[in-house]
Amino acid sequence: MTTVEMPEESSVAVKQPKSTKAKILDVVRWIAILAVVGFAAETLVATWGEFWRTLSDVAWESSTLSLLALIAAIMVSTYGWQVMVDDLGKPIGYARGAQICLVGSLGKYVPGSVWAYLLQMELGRKAGLARARIFTGSLIQLGVGVVSALVVSLLAAPAVFSNSPRAMWLFVLIPVGLAMLHPRVLTWGTSLVLRILRRPPLDHRLSWSVIGKVFGSSTAAWALQGVHLWLLANSVGTPGFSGFVLCVGAMAVAMTVGTFAFILPSGVGVREVAQVAVLTASGLTVGQATAFAVASRVMFTVADLITAGGAALSARLAAPRV
Repeated sequence: MTTVEMPEESSVAVKQPKSTKAKILDVVRWIAILAVVGFAAETLVATWGEFWRTLSDVAWESSTLSLLALIAAIMVSTYGWQVMVDDLGKPIGYARGAQICLVGSLGKYVPGSVWAYLLQMELGRKAGLARARIFTGSLIQLGVGVVSALVVSLLAAPAVFSNSPRAMWLFVLIPVGLAMLHPRVLTWGTSLVLRILRRPPLDHRLSWSVIGKVFGSSTAAWALQGVHLWLLANSVGTPGFSGFVLCVGAMAVAMTVGTFAFILPSGVGVREVAQVAVLTASGLTVGQATAFAVASRVMFTVADLITAGGAALSARLAAPRV
């Protein structure tokens, strides 16, 4: 299938001097990156004391594996984003995509999750990609990821219903969400949103292969996040296998609810409520569940900083010397 690529900067053999506007934009990008890193660091510092007290009761093997599971989840999710962006134009590859996606995603620590998408668009533009392409890829991945999370959240249905019956509406949305993943429907829906935002519509229909890869990477990411939470909770010896299943579902519910709490930085507070509800249903006390929810948030911040820093460093090292 031949696609019409969105306009992007063409490569040139001779490096042209930067204009004043380009230099100003570079400064603004660096200020934005430093600002979001600062917000992430502030979150880390504010909760570090309680996090460390909680982690002192957890075996170092469990806490290390828990962090590694989170890092793996972020890397797998990034693969889905890169696949989606690659389908919209000339392939950019995982390393280049990771730099844009992961560094840009730190914007979620600034109140108002829109900052993550804006920063991704600017980093993409800096790498020679059209802002519209980055925005569209992120938009589609978000939609597919939410549907995947709703499906996985069925694993935590008993705990969610017992603690908050009104949350049933989340599960009612599953059939609707799955229907919207049909290539024809998803292409139409994405183009409609783009038209509303005064952006060019998609120039080709999305394929089952691409949608399947994005859905699969999102599902794998939820599962790995569940492993992360279970490794922490299992350290007190109560959750077991049933607790593992609940933890996977809990992370899917928590991350979905946190995504829609866009006013709060990275869904702070909302995500923990879902985690505590499921952990208490698996046998933990409210105090233990709350402590692990706080520890989970701090570990998410650490994992975000590690993966974003690693992606930026890798891209820097791989950049051609001029």
